[in-house]
Amino acid sequence: MKQIASPLEVLQQYWGHAAFRPLQEDIIGSALAGRDTLALLPTGGGKSICFQVPALCQEGICIVVSPLIALMKDQVSNLQKRNIPAVAIYSGMNKRQIDILFENACNGAYKFLYISPERLKTDMAKVRVQRMNVNLLAIDEAHCVSQWGYDFRPPYLEIAEFRKLIPKTPVIALTATATPEVMVDICEKLEFKAPNTFQQSFSRTNLSYSVLYETQKREKLVNILTRVPGSGIVYVRSRGETKEVAHLLQQNRVSADFYHAGLSAEDRSDKQDAWMNGKTRIIVCTNAFGMGIDKPDVRIVVHLGLPESLEAYFQEAGRAGRDGKKAFATMLYTTADGEALRHFMKMSFPPIGILKQTYQAIGSSTQLAIGAGLGESFDFDFQHFCNTYKLDFPLTHAAIKLLEQEGWIMLTDSVSSPAKVIVTADRETLYDYQIKNKQADSIIKVLLRAYPGIQNNITDISENMIAQYAKCTIEQVQQSLQSAYKENILQYELKKDKPQLIFTRARVGAENLTIDQVKFNFRKERAQKRVDSAIIYAERLLCRSGLLLDYFGEKDSPPCGICDICTGRNKSDIPTAEIFNTYERKLREVLRLEPLTMKEILEAFAIKRHSLVIDTVSYLCDEGRLKEVAMIDIRFLKRITQRNRRQ
Repeated sequence: MKQIASPLEVLQQYWGHAAFRPLQEDIIGSALAGRDTLALLPTGGGKSICFQVPALCQEGICIVVSPLIALMKDQVSNLQKRNIPAVAIYSGMNKRQIDILFENACNGAYKFLYISPERLKTDMAKVRVQRMNVNLLAIDEAHCVSQWGYDFRPPYLEIAEFRKLIPKTPVIALTATATPEVMVDICEKLEFKAPNTFQQSFSRTNLSYSVLYETQKREKLVNILTRVPGSGIVYVRSRGETKEVAHLLQQNRVSADFYHAGLSAEDRSDKQDAWMNGKTRIIVCTNAFGMGIDKPDVRIVVHLGLPESLEAYFQEAGRAGRDGKKAFATMLYTTADGEALRHFMKMSFPPIGILKQTYQAIGSSTQLAIGAGLGESFDFDFQHFCNTYKLDFPLTHAAIKLLEQEGWIMLTDSVSSPAKVIVTADRETLYDYQIKNKQADSIIKVLLRAYPGIQNNITDISENMIAQYAKCTIEQVQQSLQSAYKENILQYELKKDKPQLIFTRARVGAENLTIDQVKFNFRKERAQKRVDSAIIYAERLLCRSGLLLDYFGEKDSPPCGICDICTGRNKSDIPTAEIFNTYERKLREVLRLEPLTMKEILEAFAIKRHSLVIDTVSYLCDEGRLKEVAMIDIRFLKRITQRNRRQ
């Protein structure tokens, strides 16, 4: 592929940066040399630059495969702001619209074509891509290709077959979270010609990790946010909790708002913008918030519970301190959180009967006939669906996830998409239609004046603005556009604001629904290991950064010096974590049958060990992890501990 500019020239021209971040230039050089490349950069490490720059250095178009519609739209918007032609094709668009975008891509109208993975296997994609001059195939969120990973998505497995259509085009795969096993799997599943990996250390020297054992989490949260200034994110597990916690913070004079996927697209956008611009200091959210967010001055990220994997935690916590200045990632934890996570994991793998029941309800809600539906998409309101068919929310959510992993359906994130129009009729036909339809005439005139390119390109429109200029209601605008669509005058797509459910296979009868039991068991085993690793991180008294680095394959890293363990903020004067764990196990064995007095506890240990035992019990009682000791003994214990420390 002919190179038309140097990477540094492109970086300076479009981004205004004088130099690349560490490793970016090496990754870009590898892609420009035509080598299949895996880039592993932590959150905020500048992954998008690694494929956008080499694509702009060469003639042709870069195809970017991405699983999240919101992420695609955000990157397309950012490219367009830099006057770089880019477009996205995703589920929920009508066939005519997709056809036009593909044709424009074939004709060289864009430098970047973002596409959702399930679109790769459509005939339209297969035929058109062979007419394109594709200079690079970029795979974003590449961990989704691996069943070893935490976010496996079956459509990603189609990429290897898709590559055969453009055999001379190199692949660049990018991710922020991958264990060594996942990295190997990515290269294999994408059929790299040779392993070629660039990995930046997961170490974040400016980010202080802490796990605080707190039973009164919300009170502690208020205390933390009162003491730590600056912008922040608070992650909670449920939508209802986002509103409750944000209200609590507001009552305590902390500027806060809440965010979750159940809000309208307009509300989500307004809340995100207010936080991004510093009008709101703290955003309380579910894990629906944060993907693609690039806010460098986040000073603190707090988790009011335990995420389901260290991959998810590392990505969410890593949104703090992207500017390189001191920042904090704090988890408020109790042992009940670990137990709840194990229960949630088991619930995430329901029996086949639940899967069949859910699939049958999906078929009924879409009114698809058996044998139909391949590739079709439908608006999907999860809460309404469960209420209508009287389904249990957690089990149904888990069943849909498994149906996705088995390749039967796909559920996208919420689609926030304005109404779109392209006028397809020729000038004479359009003129005749306007003469015969007076109301449509005024609306079409507004369209042609307000959107000059609407006869050549699919264009986002504002139905509200058109109604104001045409002096009619929004409903009349929509009715007129619908009528014109039926008369083949224009293509019209209604505004969307809901997730899309796509049938990735033709519908079958629920009795014929099958799953791969071997893969099911494998994914369940992997999920269990991820949960165990998350609990170990929360409960083991070792350097937090070291535990994370070890999980991601960086062994024997030195203590970070700034986490709660290294600074002693989360432990008593216990010499080492190994000794503490030994004493905790012995204490729990001693207390297994019945509560004991402090005197009785000490009798189970040698006299020379009493000081360590007292320190250990004191710490466990302070953190709410030991309740078998009477309160009078705790007060006595604290006096003894304080006296020992003074001595």
